[in-house]
Amino acid sequence: MAIDPTEKGFEANIEDSLILSGYFQRKLTGQSLELFKKYAIDTEILFKFLENTQSKALERLQKVYKEQYRAKIIDRLHKELDKRGMIDVLRHGMKDYGVTLKLAYNKPVSTMNQMLIDLYNENIFTVSRQVYYSSQNNNSIDMMVSLNGLPLIVMELKNQLTGQTVEDSMKQFRNDRDPRELLFQFKKRAIVFFAVDTDEVYMTTRLNGNKTFFLPFNRGNNGGQGNPVVYGDYRTSYLWKDILQKDSLLDILFRFVYVELDEIKDSTGEIVEKKETVIFPRYHQLDVVRKVEVDVKEKGVGNNYLIQHSAGSGKTNSISWLAHRLAKLHDEDDTAVFNSVIVITDRRVLDKQLQDAVYQLEHKAGMVEKIDKDSAQLAAAISSGTRIIITTLQKFPFIMEKVGDFTRGKYAIVIDEAHSSQGGKASTAMTNILSDKTLEEALEADRIAEENMDDMEERIAELLAKSGKQDNISFFAFTATPKAKTIEKFGTYDADGKPHAFHVYSMKQAIEEGFIIDVLKNYTTYKTYYKIAKSIEEDPEVAKSKATKQIAKYVSLHPHNIAQKTEIMIEHYRQVTRHKIGGRAKAMVVTSSRLHAVRYKLAFDKYIERKGYEDMKAVVAFSGTVEDKGLPYTEAEMNGFGEKELPEKFHTDEYQVLLVAEKYQTGFDEPLLHTMYVDKPLDGIKAVQTLSRLNRTCTGKNDTFVLDFVNEAEDIQNAFQPYYEVTGLESTTDPNLLYDLQRELDASQIYTIEEIEGVCELEFSGKKKTAKTQEKLNSILDLAVNRFNKDIDKEQQEDFKGASTKFIRTYSFILQIAPFADIELHKLFVYLNYLLKKLPRNISDGVYLADDVALEYYRNEKVFEGSISLQVQGETELKPTSYGKGKSVEEEKERLSSIIERLNERFGTEFTETDKLSRDQIVEDMIKDEDLAQKAKSNTRENFKFSYEKAFMDFVISRMTQNESFFMKMLENADFKTMIMEDMFEEVYEGLRH
Repeated sequence: MAIDPTEKGFEANIEDSLILSGYFQRKLTGQSLELFKKYAIDTEILFKFLENTQSKALERLQKVYKEQYRAKIIDRLHKELDKRGMIDVLRHGMKDYGVTLKLAYNKPVSTMNQMLIDLYNENIFTVSRQVYYSSQNNNSIDMMVSLNGLPLIVMELKNQLTGQTVEDSMKQFRNDRDPRELLFQFKKRAIVFFAVDTDEVYMTTRLNGNKTFFLPFNRGNNGGQGNPVVYGDYRTSYLWKDILQKDSLLDILFRFVYVELDEIKDSTGEIVEKKETVIFPRYHQLDVVRKVEVDVKEKGVGNNYLIQHSAGSGKTNSISWLAHRLAKLHDEDDTAVFNSVIVITDRRVLDKQLQDAVYQLEHKAGMVEKIDKDSAQLAAAISSGTRIIITTLQKFPFIMEKVGDFTRGKYAIVIDEAHSSQGGKASTAMTNILSDKTLEEALEADRIAEENMDDMEERIAELLAKSGKQDNISFFAFTATPKAKTIEKFGTYDADGKPHAFHVYSMKQAIEEGFIIDVLKNYTTYKTYYKIAKSIEEDPEVAKSKATKQIAKYVSLHPHNIAQKTEIMIEHYRQVTRHKIGGRAKAMVVTSSRLHAVRYKLAFDKYIERKGYEDMKAVVAFSGTVEDKGLPYTEAEMNGFGEKELPEKFHTDEYQVLLVAEKYQTGFDEPLLHTMYVDKPLDGIKAVQTLSRLNRTCTGKNDTFVLDFVNEAEDIQNAFQPYYEVTGLESTTDPNLLYDLQRELDASQIYTIEEIEGVCELEFSGKKKTAKTQEKLNSILDLAVNRFNKDIDKEQQEDFKGASTKFIRTYSFILQIAPFADIELHKLFVYLNYLLKKLPRNISDGVYLADDVALEYYRNEKVFEGSISLQVQGETELKPTSYGKGKSVEEEKERLSSIIERLNERFGTEFTETDKLSRDQIVEDMIKDEDLAQKAKSNTRENFKFSYEKAFMDFVISRMTQNESFFMKMLENADFKTMIMEDMFEEVYEGLRH
């Protein structure tokens, strides 16, 4: 028998499978097709269903409407679908002239009512292929699934054997399916649109042209994206052999799908738009809820379940669905399995979302009660058998006490992972006044306090351990990063006696499916950061830049040099981060203690004011009161508004940087967070939770960046290992790699220098871009595309694309460190970003996106500031923008002074006149300092010496890049430093006073 590799063969196999499971094959023709084009309803099947199930209701309407009754019912249904949407109408039916008509019957929860079972069996599921849906054109969809004549699911199918994939299916929905067509109108007809090939499934609930957003609907494969191999079948066969089976589809329609209302606010916090979204469960959400339900039915009450779902998994929805399922769960005797379902969470969004979702599923209020008063309210809710109760961790001990009292009751307790740090810790150690301490003491005090402070998971685990196993309670714990205690307490034990999560949706899968961003991709420790910056600075082919000079000033490994770190962070934010996410990107500074947070806030405010940066403001978050140098500080006073306002205020365009001490390191979901500056030791789960604040996605956010002043890359990698097999952190990148790649790309002879210049002339013309510009751009790029297609073989094509991609990624990464001022490299970067989009794509090729920062930086420097000029000296180089303190004008050489001789003699060194000059430059810098001058004039020598010694190392570090060996000797040898410092004292003191 010959193989049929076509798309039609794929369609036929899916259709045959559905028919075998009880679907009817349905081909719309003649009058039925015309009515379908008009109403997007299969009227013939609809009336067949109504006549079989509600003949008396139809008779009553027939008496009212006479021979027009069918047309009148269809017209009424059309209006109800238009107003209420398909989901609501299917669930709750419609009323017409006092007569209620049901449009579908869900499967009864018990087998005790035969009439309901008979009605449920009358549902008519149909599958139709090549459906012509429009009266405007002759377009058809590949497949449609309907229930009682109402279209629910539209599928576009592709078969890899014909050279097309799921990407082509999605493209077809975006480009060829007009969202204005009745069948495709949001909410009104089809509920979900599936793009399907033999390997993968994607879905959307709203067609919106090119803006249509698809979500993966895949099972996952070895902890990552995609689907596993299925013996003797397609990888995607689960879609029609499981998800679309009649009972499964009804279950999704009646107990999962709902409409979410989202209020979109502008930068001032005003609601500017209310957006509706049809929520259709992702595969892992559906899977976990159903598997838990089956297990509870089989094993009864008294077992624990650990659900390890990564950030980006949609835990809020999963918890909502599970709570509702458990509340409705009945045993074989039709008795409710649980008296109440108690959800423990600190997420305010869950309250409203769960209430709205349950109301839509039940169509009645009162199922859900939020405990927002006192323990008496909670006790009343438990004793009265409220179906779903939402409360906080603080009331957990009381819950355990009360459910113990009601021994005859059975309870499901759903625990949402720890989010308490967002509002501050309850521990007295963190809320008491932190009295005046050094930074080192403050770090140690807060570290000890944190270690002694149990989070939600640990406190619950310990409480449960004390109270012993409760046979009348089942626990369902959701967490992305379970601790050992959590796994031990809530895990499912295997045959070897080892506990495991009941269900897993991994960080790896969430990243690969695009629900969160990999925060380790652009992770840079300070040593790497400095090494690259130094390499950029010293490389003769590359000119110095603003940011490099700021970076180079911080070479001391002194752990608490707040002023200099502040300068590095602010300048990096302004050079790089602020251009991300359409200019709205924000940064977080993770500090070591609350005293650090206070000092950083003061330093940030001072630096921003001194520089006159009017487009940048920082806010701070820490608990309790911190006393520093005799002054008390609180978060609210330093910010100028209350603690509870901070998340919303920070989201606005008024604030750019959030400085945190312990707070907001877990449970803070701000999608605009792009960059994190870490100045705190992090390890284990704390590292994962803290860095994961960056991983939320939003429109325009393609990457993140971490600059870590404290931790080693290896330690961070080890921290993430248990939750995601990390492919590796960014190691030190040599900027000279770009020149190697440039030579390799030039040698391919795909493009010419003139073509690069032509594209860059269009890009940086400064003029408004027009369609004519696009026309010119394409004509230039097409020259290289022709050479690519004709002049080189397939292997060379792959090499060229690989080298181009590596060039773009390396260039973008290095630009995260400091603007990289080599005009030739940047021109190539701009050109390749356009060219790669025009080259023929393979299935395996990624999407090539230009790094906004790279373009933004060069536009700012070249177009607006005009501070980059070209020099013709063999290779074209950039002249750097001067920034901060420049080198002193070289003085006349002096003979070696006695100080240099003494130094050489005592320390066995060979210092020169250059070293003498370095020493004199420090003296000069100190004499010019206004703050020191004021102190010298108003203090005796003895008193001034304290200020002098305290400030000395700051001036040493500021000069360090000019004579590193001399200055490093001072950092490494305390005696040497003291000798230099004492030798200079008189000269500085006298210089400041005159």
